[in-house]
Amino acid sequence: MFITVMFGAGCWELVNPWCNLVTLAAHLKQRGSVPPDATIALLGDDGHLVSLEEDLEEGAECMANAILQERGTYILVQIIKGEDGAPTRYESLLENLDDQCPELADELRWLSGLPPMGQDRRRRTGTRRGREQGPPSRSGRAGS
Repeated sequence: MFITVMFGAGCWELVNPWCNLVTLAAHLKQRGSVPPDATIALLGDDGHLVSLEEDLEEGAECMANAILQERGTYILVQIIKGEDGAPTRYESLLENLDDQCPELADELRWLSGLPPMGQDRRRRTGTRRGREQGPPSRSGRAGS
């Protein structure tokens, strides 16, 4: 079982998720040049955001293959917790996400509480594991 993780200036890597979440997160931080203390997630091509570090104690026992789709393609995302009441931001670590995957870029904007770039696009997605919290659900959400 492998997944594809995209980051940087068009970089991608095949990753074997048969490991615990802590190991996967550490590997992806190293490959994506992310600071060790940063919080990361993977945004699937289906729009689901999969947190890799929501609870490190739980993550130490949770296998990554249990929450990631086999042969899935994911974009590395950094989660930046808001301070002093500011909202949490979700930033793609894949450059030019707006050009490469505009619907996924809109998904990250929506999760960050920002308006989408394309107002006519329909939302396709949600989050996995139930812990990542974005703005309240909108009634126009539909699967594609």
